Amino acid sequence: MRSSLDKVAARVEHPTFMSVLFFKRFLQRPFQVASIIPSSKALVERVSSKMDFSEPRVIAEYGPGEGVHSREIARRMGPGSTLLLFELDPDLSRDLERQFSFDPRVHVINGDAARLPEELARLGIDECDYIVSGIPFSILDLTKKRALLQKTYDAIKAGGAFIIYQVTNELRQHATHFQHADSEYFLQNIPPMFITVFSKSEKVHGRNGHARAVASQNGRVALHHTA
Repeated sequence: MRSSLDKVAARVEHPTFMSVLFFKRFLQRPFQVASIIPSSKALVERVSSKMDFSEPRVIAEYGPGEGVHSREIARRMGPGSTLLLFELDPDLSRDLERQFSFDPRVHVINGDAARLPEELARLGIDECDYIVSGIPFSILDLTKKRALLQKTYDAIKAGGAFIIYQVTNELRQHATHFQHADSEYFLQNIPPMFITVFSKSEKVHGRNGHARAVASQNGRVALHHTA
């Protein structure tokens, strides 16, 4: 398995970029794509640093676009992890499938993020450790926004987190399902982004143990299970 992961890392380090396609999609659907260029390397690394990859994880990403965050997440994930990519655009989805055709840990779904519960059930997965999103929630109507936030919260395990990077920080007033939110304004990107980590509180599982979320100084949400 180690050798196959080494091949994954090598492919991720030298991706085939789709600048022309990404730019065309921005011109055609500026509100859906939200940015004229993909996220900066600095933003990608900062978002990924919010997650703990010390053990196998289940991660979902809403709106991966051309895959800059997806590639970094896949590079950091270990054996036994799963990454679900929800991309509405069929051309971007096809390219994501091509990029990750060598990696059985990655599943590309050409569809709405609202399909998350169904896709988790199809794969036999109960919950996600982390959900990452760059989709512009500010353009969603209130009903759809609240419905997606509820599905997102329900899909995240106790101690997990919903991590977003957005031009505005208006989602904080709507994501009231989560017990804690930690934001930073990240300037090393065009445009600058708010990175917010919405944490789902610890949940006592019973007399034998509990799960708890621990936020480190750099904002990473680590999942721990103690007896």
